[in-house]
Amino acid sequence: MKVRPGLEFASLSDVGCQRKNNEDSFGYWEPQDDSEFERLGRLAVVADGMGGAEGGQYASRIAVDTVIEIYGAGDSEENPQERLIHGFAEANIRVQQDAFQNPLLRGMGTTLTAFALVGTHLYYAHVGDSRLYLLHQSNLRQLTHDHSLVARLVEQGVVRPEDAENHPQKHVLIAAVGVSDAVVPDTPAEPIVIAPGDAILLCTDGLWGQMSDGEIASALSSHPPSAACRSLILLAKDRGGPDNITVQMAKVS
Repeated sequence: MKVRPGLEFASLSDVGCQRKNNEDSFGYWEPQDDSEFERLGRLAVVADGMGGAEGGQYASRIAVDTVIEIYGAGDSEENPQERLIHGFAEANIRVQQDAFQNPLLRGMGTTLTAFALVGTHLYYAHVGDSRLYLLHQSNLRQLTHDHSLVARLVEQGVVRPEDAENHPQKHVLIAAVGVSDAVVPDTPAEPIVIAPGDAILLCTDGLWGQMSDGEIASALSSHPPSAACRSLILLAKDRGGPDNITVQMAKVS
């Protein structure tokens, strides 16, 4: 995996302590051509699959590969944000098509979260409950909003925020790629400006569900990306590791 100067980047995935298969997928891409790099920057994608006999791992892999393909080879008139949205729409179609053609994959779907860093501008798209975080001057900010039943109940005032983390239905999704005819990802109204020293984290719920934001911020601020990824996954496994755990971290030099 080639990463141009200006960014430290690392990825790590673990099956966890209680699962037999790893249904998470991830990917990183940047163009070989320098002029394309100036226009499209760097792309990172994480997906957490679910459903079917073995459908989760297929759904997440299809989604990640599709977003990378569409982002890198999309319409030259599309800006980075439009390319991400296009990639999510195509991923939704392809996951559904594979599920329709193979009865063993019926019911499969996946979360999907991706960011594109173009110069100092961060674009992203998101469906599900994987997360995108930004650490800026030691302050951790969750950029994405969980598409989960409990998150909706918190918004409606039915569940208190302090009770959400231990709610028995906290991982029940209300939106995912491949489970409906159309997918509308969350996107920022404007790209987020990134500064030197900022850290960006993509992760599945197997990571954030086992630790606090403060613990995530501490790992991002005190370690380079490769060590931070290892530290975070070890902490999640020390807490029981009930799910697959995937993390990607980028630090702007």
